[in-house]
Amino acid sequence: MTSILTNVAAMAALQTLRSIDRNLETTQARVSSGLRVEKAEDNAAYWSIATTMRSDSSTLSTVQDALGLGAAKVDTAYEAMESAIATVQEIKSKLVAAYGVGVDRSKIQEEITQLQEQLSSISESASFSGENWIQGRISDGGSPATPSPQIKEVVSAFTRGPSGEVAVTTVDYVLNSSTVLFDTSGGKLGILDQDLAYVAANELAVTVSETDTGITTNSQYAVPTFSDADLAALGADGNADASIYDVGGSSYFKVTDDKWVEVTTTDPAAFPAVTTSVHNDGTDDFFFVVSAANSLDSRKVDMSVVTLDITTLDVMAASLNALVPGSIAEDQEVLDIMTSFVDKQLLAMTSAASSLGSIQSRVDLQEDFIASLVDVIDKGIGRLVDADMNEESTRLKALQTQQQLGIQSLSIANTNAESILTLFRQ
Repeated sequence: MTSILTNVAAMAALQTLRSIDRNLETTQARVSSGLRVEKAEDNAAYWSIATTMRSDSSTLSTVQDALGLGAAKVDTAYEAMESAIATVQEIKSKLVAAYGVGVDRSKIQEEITQLQEQLSSISESASFSGENWIQGRISDGGSPATPSPQIKEVVSAFTRGPSGEVAVTTVDYVLNSSTVLFDTSGGKLGILDQDLAYVAANELAVTVSETDTGITTNSQYAVPTFSDADLAALGADGNADASIYDVGGSSYFKVTDDKWVEVTTTDPAAFPAVTTSVHNDGTDDFFFVVSAANSLDSRKVDMSVVTLDITTLDVMAASLNALVPGSIAEDQEVLDIMTSFVDKQLLAMTSAASSLGSIQSRVDLQEDFIASLVDVIDKGIGRLVDADMNEESTRLKALQTQQQLGIQSLSIANTNAESILTLFRQ
């Protein structure tokens, strides 16, 4: 049946053309944007995942910038520490030169003073973006000073957990008496500005750990040492443990070959504090015999790496003899102590430089990892939402051809209805 009111063929052709136009619009959008999933309506699940991962990728790029800033701070501190080490090595060489017969120590001291000033200059200049990692306020500035370490942080990573929780992790570097050259609070806890704590030749520095209300503190004491011959002169050993020598009601602990220190089975700490035992012979715990008088805090003299003066050896000898009477007989022994002290601080600086080197390495590794991670995330997002341009271009051509055919079909369907007019031309 042919009807002038309802053209079924035209309706079918129009419906097909509309479908082709919709598909063509979608394909053109994919070609122009390069995205297969551009909006949530395209694929809600993929769009949600891609949007979240794009946010994470952007955050990781910020982490990369933070790592770069942190790396610059670490590099600055490391270079300054290396320069300071070289300067202290030069001071040590000058001290060795001062041993020579007939040398002019005042001239050598002039050179040492210049080197000491150079150390201060290096420390003050080692700043990047307002932060200095080789000097800082690491104590309360009291006397004796109470340590107050600082923690420097470098943002290292951004993570998202399986439940969507996020976290930012950091690489931490602690500024304390082991890593800082100068204590700017005046407490003298830096490696270069801390005063010499005098331990005589016949003494040994020991560390006593004391725990009170869950807090452990370490204190150092200078205790007398005894040789094997000293103990043998007192009598026979009454303890089967090779590390403990019992004689005459006293006990001695072997700290190294031919060197013993007195110990006791009575914990010297007052209640409720508890002192950590240094040895157990299977029956008793032994503790170092210490007192406030031989605390290294009370053994300090006014001499640091940046204040030592080889032109006043007699004054320093008098100060040391006041702490341990008769321990210093001539000026050369003071030079021995100075050289040993500088060498000890040099080892501490080397350890600090090693710590900076370790954090340098970690930051570099983290930078490489973050860069790779960003690439992987971007690649994963592309797999979810990017359009295959080869496929889309081929589809576009096909749809354009279909559109032309649809228009032609609609034209034919409309032309068929016009044939009815011929019936009325007679």
